[in-house]
Amino acid sequence: MLRRMSDKVRIERDTMGEVEVPAHAYYGAQAERARRNFPISGGGIPPQVIRGLGLIKGAAAAVNAEIGKLDGSLAESIQQAAAEVAANRLDAHFVVDVFQTGSGTSSNMNSNEVIANRACQIRGDDLGSKAIHPNDHVNMGQSSNDVFPSATQLGIALAIREQLLPAMGRLAECLHDLADNTFSDIKTGRTHLMDAMPVRQGQQFRGYANQVERGARRIEATLADLCELPLGGTAVGTGVNAAPGFAGKVCAKLAAETGLDVRETDDHFQAQSSLDAVVHASGALRAFASALYKVGNDVRWMASGPLNGLAELRIPAVQPGSSIMPAKVNPVICESVLMLCGQVFANDSAVAFGNSQGQFELNTMMPFLARNAVESAVILANGCDMFRERCLEGAEVTEQGAKMVQMNPILATALNEAVGYETAAKIAKESAASGRTVKEVALECTELSGEELDGLLDPAKLCGDGGSAR
Repeated sequence: MLRRMSDKVRIERDTMGEVEVPAHAYYGAQAERARRNFPISGGGIPPQVIRGLGLIKGAAAAVNAEIGKLDGSLAESIQQAAAEVAANRLDAHFVVDVFQTGSGTSSNMNSNEVIANRACQIRGDDLGSKAIHPNDHVNMGQSSNDVFPSATQLGIALAIREQLLPAMGRLAECLHDLADNTFSDIKTGRTHLMDAMPVRQGQQFRGYANQVERGARRIEATLADLCELPLGGTAVGTGVNAAPGFAGKVCAKLAAETGLDVRETDDHFQAQSSLDAVVHASGALRAFASALYKVGNDVRWMASGPLNGLAELRIPAVQPGSSIMPAKVNPVICESVLMLCGQVFANDSAVAFGNSQGQFELNTMMPFLARNAVESAVILANGCDMFRERCLEGAEVTEQGAKMVQMNPILATALNEAVGYETAAKIAKESAASGRTVKEVALECTELSGEELDGLLDPAKLCGDGGSAR
C-alpha cells in the first residue's frame, strides 16, 4: 500500500526498506538511494545510453508479451513509457551519477523505475503503486549485467551512425570543395617544418578530405562489433530467468527499429565480462581524432600571421583575440578542435583502462566506459561541424604561397638529374645566401639554358597531378 507523507514526497519501498522520493518523480527507491550514495560529478550517464535503455526495455516488453510471459495490457503501457525514455523525454528523471556501481545496476534500476512509474501513470495508477513492477515486469528476462553493456553499445553505435558519420561526411565534402577550388594554387611544401618541394594547395586539402573519409570507414567498421549485444546472458552469461529465444527476438526488434544490424552475441561470457567492442570503437575514434588534430593544426599554421607567420591561408575572424591587443584575431576554431581531440585521446585511455577492470564474469567500470566513449563520438561530431562551418567554409588562399615558391632555394632539387646532387646543393646554398633565384644562380654555374631551366624549375610540373581526383 502506497503511503504518502505530503504533497512534496511519497514513500517508496525496496528490499532495504522505505525511502522518501519526490512526489512527482518517476524514479523510485533504488534510484533515490543511488542518488544519495554517489554525489560525485553532478553528471549522469549519457543521454545516448538512456536512449539505449529505453529501446531495450520497450523491445523486451513486446517480446515478453508475445511469448506469453507478460500481460499484453501491461506490456503496452511499458512500451509507451519506454518509448518516451528512448526519445529522451524523461532524462530529468535519470538522477544517478555516472560514478556509481560498476555494473550500471543503479542506472538500470533507474530506468526500470522510471518506466514502471510512467507506465502506472499511463494506466491511471498512482506513482509508486507498483501496479507495474520495475523488477518483475520492466526487467523481466534481464539483468543489469547484460542490459547496461547492451545499452552502452547501442548508444555508441547510434551516436556514431546518426551524429558522427554524417558530420564527417560533411567535413570531407567541404575539404574536397576546397581542393577543387585551390588546385591551381601552388605553394611551398614543408617537411620537418622546413621548406620542401612545391605542392598544390588543393593537393593538401584533398589529402585532408581523404583522411576524413578513411577515418569514417574505420569508425563505421566498428558498428558490427558494437551491434553484437550480450542481451540474454542475464546475471553471469548463463541466461538464468531469460526465456529461450528471448534475446534473439529482442535484438530483432531493435534491429528493425534502429536500422542497425543488432544481433545477440554467440558467446555471452566474452560479451558480458568485457567491453572489447567499445574499446575497438574508441580506438577508431582516437585514430580519427589524431587525423583531425593534424588537419586543424595545419590550418592554424597556414593561417598564422598576418605579417610574421606563413599567411598562406586566410580564415574567418570569428571573435576578438586579445583582452589587451585590439587588432589581434586568433585561430580559435582550430584551437577548439585541437582541445577536443586531446579530450578524445584522454577518453580512449580511460576506456582502455576501464575495460581492463573486468573480474571473472563482469566488468565493473561500465558507466565510466560509456561516458568516455559516447563523449568522444559526440564531441568529434560537433567539432567536425564547427570546424567546417566556422573556419573552412570561409577559408581563402592568399598570394603569399605562390609568391614565395619562386624564391625557394629548394627548387634546386629539380636539377639533380641534370647537374648532379652536389652541384644542385651548391646552387641552392648560393641562392639562399645571395637572395637570388635558383634559375639566376644556375645560369651562371651550369651550361643549362634559360629555356631548359624554365622547364626543369616549373613549379606546376614539379607538383604533378597527384591528388587531383576526388
